[in-house]
Amino acid sequence: MIETYQAVLLAILQGFTEFLPISSSAHLVIPSLVLGWPDQGLAFDIAVHVGTLSAVLVYYRADLARMASGWFGSLAGAPASDDSRLVWYLALATLPVIAVGFVAGDYIETGLRNLPVIATTTLLFGLLLGVADRHAAKRDSAARLTLAVALLIGLAQAIAPIPGISRSGITITAALLLGMNRQAAARFSFLLSIPVITGAGALKVWELVSSGAGVDWMLLGIGAAVSGITAYLSIGLFLRLLDRIGLMPFVYYRVVLAAVLYAMWLA
Repeated sequence: MIETYQAVLLAILQGFTEFLPISSSAHLVIPSLVLGWPDQGLAFDIAVHVGTLSAVLVYYRADLARMASGWFGSLAGAPASDDSRLVWYLALATLPVIAVGFVAGDYIETGLRNLPVIATTTLLFGLLLGVADRHAAKRDSAARLTLAVALLIGLAQAIAPIPGISRSGITITAALLLGMNRQAAARFSFLLSIPVITGAGALKVWELVSSGAGVDWMLLGIGAAVSGITAYLSIGLFLRLLDRIGLMPFVYYRVVLAAVLYAMWLA
């Protein structure tokens, strides 16, 4: 069982990195490997994911209310709107990663969660993010989100469970390469995290209930609260700075992080 200070640090790492294109899995592996911390456990994983999910729900509450209103209205016979179509786009884009999770989830969790894989994916997909950002900076106009674009972003997200890739990183990268601007790419990526985190959290809850493991509710509450607050601040800061600094600082950071991970592996 992890200590309270360890739970706080892990929750901060989870909340801060969940929505940034720098890979939360690459960061969460460092404390256990460098400091010898015990595994945080399934219950704690659920708690910090509840925190990050609550953060994105609160941040986009107005957008989600409009989307729900438009979607239910379209089901009742009202004309389709951008908000109602966005609900269908998000649902469609979520399907590929669900399929990968069911087919290869266990292998990814046990066979790919190691330093060489995480270091390599952190580096390669960081460089791809840089290519996408440079591509976006040179465009004079941006493409609109369509059903085809949403599906392609969803197909890119299907490889996100591989540690080190970063779910937000690969979806933003795909959106930029498909012609969307930075703000639109980030918004769709963050909204797309809602069904993904919800589904992954529900699966983890089922695993936890099936295992019959004991739960430290105080520790879980701390983890959920800290990760939620940190994730909310991270989303706001990222979106405010995105057009000003672009994505290249995150690319440089991923290259340095990959070098650190390779050094840890070789050591």
